[in-house]
Amino acid sequence: MNTIEIAKKTILSEAKAISHLSTLVDEDFANSVDLIFNSKGRVIITGVGKSAIIATKVVATLNSTGTPAIFMHAADAIHGDLGLILKDDVVICISKSGNTPEIKVLVPFIKAAKNKMIAITSVKTSFLGQQADFILNAYVEKEACPNNLAPTTSTTAQMVIGDALAVCLLKKRGFSSTDFAKYHPGGALGKKLYLRVSDIAAVNAKPKVTPNTNIKHVIVEITEKRLGVTAVVENGVLLGVITDGDLRRMLSQTDDFKNLTAMDIMSTSPKRIDSNAMAVDAKEIMEDNGISQLLVEDNGKYNGIIHIHDLVREGII
Repeated sequence: MNTIEIAKKTILSEAKAISHLSTLVDEDFANSVDLIFNSKGRVIITGVGKSAIIATKVVATLNSTGTPAIFMHAADAIHGDLGLILKDDVVICISKSGNTPEIKVLVPFIKAAKNKMIAITSVKTSFLGQQADFILNAYVEKEACPNNLAPTTSTTAQMVIGDALAVCLLKKRGFSSTDFAKYHPGGALGKKLYLRVSDIAAVNAKPKVTPNTNIKHVIVEITEKRLGVTAVVENGVLLGVITDGDLRRMLSQTDDFKNLTAMDIMSTSPKRIDSNAMAVDAKEIMEDNGISQLLVEDNGKYNGIIHIHDLVREGII
């Protein structure tokens, strides 16, 4: 079997196991979601080995979607980190077998503290499964590893269960894209969620001419403001737009333009966007219409230009 065949077999094997997980979702899953949603505390997620790595990912997903969560390594827990667990916290233990030595030592202390405990395990009858208040069944028939030893399919299943838990809680909280932006203010993702057209347009020049401005001054305005476009405005109201392209078309049609005015060559139906719109909406309008600039309005009045280069600079594109 060549490399490509091995890769495909691995992916298909894991996909089959993940698909089967949907048949294992039961009332314990629903009760676990309700327990976490109604809890006054945090979610403490623990595990050892590869399960501990999955636990850190689930913690990150919960934190980013409105459910406070903390990772606690099962081995460290019994050497002082048990102090992380407060009275109202819900504990999630992740273990494929549910019988690892660290879990067997840790679980009685959690029970003694009377914290509610959720197990994510492949073996419901394991020590962990029998001690947990609720079980999220992450059963897999076999690992993708040809020796059925290296945690592969089982850890994928654990992560998918964690994602399903996070999404259910997200939905239950009514967690919106605005909420999401609060937790992701940095980078391109954050900007897509919070950056508005006004934030970008405010730093750009605002090229404008009147309908009666002669072509020479139109060219000067476009050149000086360096946005490749100028708005045609009267009493603050946007009447049209003149782009570099409009000027080139004019020059291809006539050699004598000294008597022409902005009104003679402007486009009267320019694409525009409100200053309060999201920058990502400006991106969609530009892409849908094959244009590189948008005129910005504020309460129906001309308020500047947003250029596709602005969106590239901000990481929106």
